[in-house]
Amino acid sequence: MKSEIDLIKKIESYLFNEMSAEELAAFDLERKANSALDHKVIAHLDFLKTLKSFGEERNLRNAMNEIHAELDVEALKEQYLEKPTKIVSIWRKHKKNLAVAASVAILVTLVTLLSTGQFKKETNPSYSALKRDMENIKRSQNALIRNINSKNQDATPSQFGGTGFALTSNGYLVTNYHVVEGADSIYVQNNKGESFKVETIYIDPASDIAVLQIIDPTFKNLSALPYTFKRKASDLGEDVYTFGFPKDDVVYGEGYLSSANGFGGDSIAYQVSIPVNPGNSGGPLLDSKGNIIGIVSGKQTQADGATFAIKSNFLLKAIDNIPQDSLKEKITINKKNTLAGLSRTQRIKKMQDFIFVVKVYNN
Repeated sequence: MKSEIDLIKKIESYLFNEMSAEELAAFDLERKANSALDHKVIAHLDFLKTLKSFGEERNLRNAMNEIHAELDVEALKEQYLEKPTKIVSIWRKHKKNLAVAASVAILVTLVTLLSTGQFKKETNPSYSALKRDMENIKRSQNALIRNINSKNQDATPSQFGGTGFALTSNGYLVTNYHVVEGADSIYVQNNKGESFKVETIYIDPASDIAVLQIIDPTFKNLSALPYTFKRKASDLGEDVYTFGFPKDDVVYGEGYLSSANGFGGDSIAYQVSIPVNPGNSGGPLLDSKGNIIGIVSGKQTQADGATFAIKSNFLLKAIDNIPQDSLKEKITINKKNTLAGLSRTQRIKKMQDFIFVVKVYNN
């Protein structure tokens, strides 16, 4: 018990910048080497922020109650509103009913947000989705946004970008729902710079998953996928890697699985220790054997390397839920893995044809 208390004191000293430079450097190295310690630091940071938020909310509520207690609302109304308007009269007559209606509307909204996972994540300043805002990124000479083929020369730069990867060789892809949400048109671009129009054929907002299909006549089927999709849970501490487009060309990242659950204990996601940036949303997360174990979706803003990925099991469930009559071609999940045993450079070369930039356009 004492050792646990000492560890908490040490973590708080680290979080409150009370350590010397040498102690801070040593603790950072210990976090990188010890995934359990890293998880405890992140969990304690969340706990402290929750306490702070609760205290601020309680203080604000008390202050508002004190101000309200000092006001004579009815007297102020009589003083400044000599003749109540029609709206005021209606309010005074029906304010109880209106208050109930407003409460019901707020409750329905909150339930909807909670059921889709949006309240917990996207409205929380500690969680950052990783779609890329193309309007705010300075474009280099090798700009990501080009004309979308000779048939669409008037294309304008996309508003948002992310990453997607192949589900099958015949044009089915997956990315995050938050990347394509509200899109008027969507294109994907391969590692050769070729762009293809796609359409969304299935969405699962609660799991933040969107399945796309390339509908461009210029698209030619890919070769056989080199990876498989893992149905079982992965183990804590497993080595993992990902691909994404936080800049104009694909970026490879390595790390390890640091928690079996995602942001705020979200059971549909893993937490992994990999540095990511806007544009990584929708990228594949693979284990050392070449199995897809997740889809990168977001990160924690207050902790470096705390990245979250939707578990592959939820992707497979989403695919199973797609109505077969809505598919032009069957989605057949690959069961043969050719990545296992390859070197890092060999894995990267083999994967690049199956990773795409997702470009979202809004009129």
